[in-house]
Amino acid sequence: MRALVLFIALILLVGIILETVGYREEKPVVITLVDNSSSLRNYRDSNSVRSRISEFRAALKDKFADRFEIVEMTTGATANYSSDITLDESRSNISAGFEKIRNDFYNRNVGGVVLISDGNFNEGPNPVYVAEKITLTPVFSLLAGDTVRKKDQFIKNIAVNDVAFLKNEFPVEVDLESYKFGNKEVTVSITRDGKTVAEKRVKYSGNAVDFQNVQFKLNADKVGFNTYQVIVSDAENEYNYRNNKRSFYIEVIDSRSRVLLLAGAPHPDVSAIRQEFETDQNLQVESFIMKDWNKDLKNVDLIVLHEPGLNTDEATLNLIITRKIPVLFVIGPNASSAQVRDLGIGVTIPVSRQTDENQSYINVGFSQFEVSNDLKKAMEYYPPLKSRFGEIKAAGAEILSFQRIGNVQKKDPSIFFVRKKGVKYGLINGEGIWKWRLNEFARTGEVKGFRELISKIGQYLLVKQNNSSLRVEIPKRVTKNEEAIVNASFYNESLEPILTASIDLELTDEKGKKKKFTFGVVGNMYRLSLGRLEPGRYSWRCVAVHQGKKHRKSGDFIVEDIDPELLVSSSDKSVLDQLAVTTNGKVFQLEKYQSLLGELEKRGDITTMSFKESSFDGLIDFKFLFFLLLILLIGEWFLRRWLGAY
Repeated sequence: MRALVLFIALILLVGIILETVGYREEKPVVITLVDNSSSLRNYRDSNSVRSRISEFRAALKDKFADRFEIVEMTTGATANYSSDITLDESRSNISAGFEKIRNDFYNRNVGGVVLISDGNFNEGPNPVYVAEKITLTPVFSLLAGDTVRKKDQFIKNIAVNDVAFLKNEFPVEVDLESYKFGNKEVTVSITRDGKTVAEKRVKYSGNAVDFQNVQFKLNADKVGFNTYQVIVSDAENEYNYRNNKRSFYIEVIDSRSRVLLLAGAPHPDVSAIRQEFETDQNLQVESFIMKDWNKDLKNVDLIVLHEPGLNTDEATLNLIITRKIPVLFVIGPNASSAQVRDLGIGVTIPVSRQTDENQSYINVGFSQFEVSNDLKKAMEYYPPLKSRFGEIKAAGAEILSFQRIGNVQKKDPSIFFVRKKGVKYGLINGEGIWKWRLNEFARTGEVKGFRELISKIGQYLLVKQNNSSLRVEIPKRVTKNEEAIVNASFYNESLEPILTASIDLELTDEKGKKKKFTFGVVGNMYRLSLGRLEPGRYSWRCVAVHQGKKHRKSGDFIVEDIDPELLVSSSDKSVLDQLAVTTNGKVFQLEKYQSLLGELEKRGDITTMSFKESSFDGLIDFKFLFFLLLILLIGEWFLRRWLGAY
């Protein structure tokens, strides 16, 4: 017994590995994927579609429960494991169902997929491209609905910008599609608040399928969200009248900003800048000589200050800086170096009265806004600016252009931006930019480069930085079938997220009815679900309370009455035929689902598969060897005591 113990111990020390081979049988998985979108209810046999789908699923289980593992899925906007057939989804993403099957049943014995659909989809890629990636899996389809196209017309698409500016015109393009309409003439009108604002007559070409593009120009004359409705006049014996109306929404913004140009004395630089600002209809431009200015900064969004310190007292400069309004400084030879230094924006110009002339070149590393090739090329020809001789210092500056003398590129800035206490300041180091405008016009007959330069500098300075502690993210537009999700964040002065604030939201619909909601904490932010809302315009007001202090935000959004499923009036068998050809499947009418059951029964490629499974275990892992050694050692001890050998 002792020898056996030693022998087994030596064997274990060798570290022998044993392979265990087993076989596992896996029944084929047959998946029924139902298109749960509402387009399946657009046909004359819509009342029987739901019952026939249920009958097929029941018959499949009765006949193949022993042979197949049957999985039931539905797909609309997303794919889910479900046996509920509601046919109420407003989106049809068939490829999402195949993508879920591909991911969830990877390396499984998927015998086949049965797709029940009318072949129409309005989201995601063509399902053929996804289904063919599920290798060796045939797709069988049950076609619902009627493939014969009916006499119908509908608004296929409305192309319009989300935002328009007050007193501007905005374009609207309406795409119409018709079937079997002949040479009929219809009226396309656009209404707002029940009144017609535009109207056109359209005549179809007489083809079996016809497309028409109708273009309108509307005036943005009312600030806020405006609801418009496109209406196509009904024709006799149309199959579906519900798709002849469609709404769209435009937010009209009064975005005019007030720009104030100040100068110690008349100068052509001020005139050149003013001319370019005045080409923008969204800017209200005023200019004053400093001694004539009444110190009114009410509603001013941007100041252009030419030669700060020239005929300007320190109190006026302090007034401009303390109001925290973005300023574009033009620093010429007559600017006061002491007053520029005392502005507190981190810029120091040379004290010397000696002047220098330098041309400019664009900094390729500048990233605050895009610079076109027109401006880069124009900058090569612009004449030099006259500035103070010496080094200009600006800590943390974003440099748009550097100085150069001929082909020698210097590292001193000519146009740059700084930011202090959340306020942006721009500086042009030198006077004489009026010559840039004349130079470009003399060479090209246009001022595209100069106009872009002044316009983009102004736009960059006018864009306000969000320094609010409370930030709310709510989509400007959702559809009536989407869940409206609102995200909010609350930060301290160091921009660290705070999760102890109490945040509430008050929602008001067009009828003045109000609802109150409270945000919940999700991760490091706040989240709120408003659910599915009725179509229309909603205004919201958000209030956050932290340490007894209230922070407020407000805004508007639109719930659109868009249902692409209403556009469907016939089944698209071609998509299902492509699936069948690509995957070696077949297509059957839904009412003939018994033929599909027969096809599944005779298919030889839908069968149980046997999988060889191997596992490797060390001999030392077998527990019975431990107990064997224990028994042998105890047995040896017992026999020695029994026989009197100690």
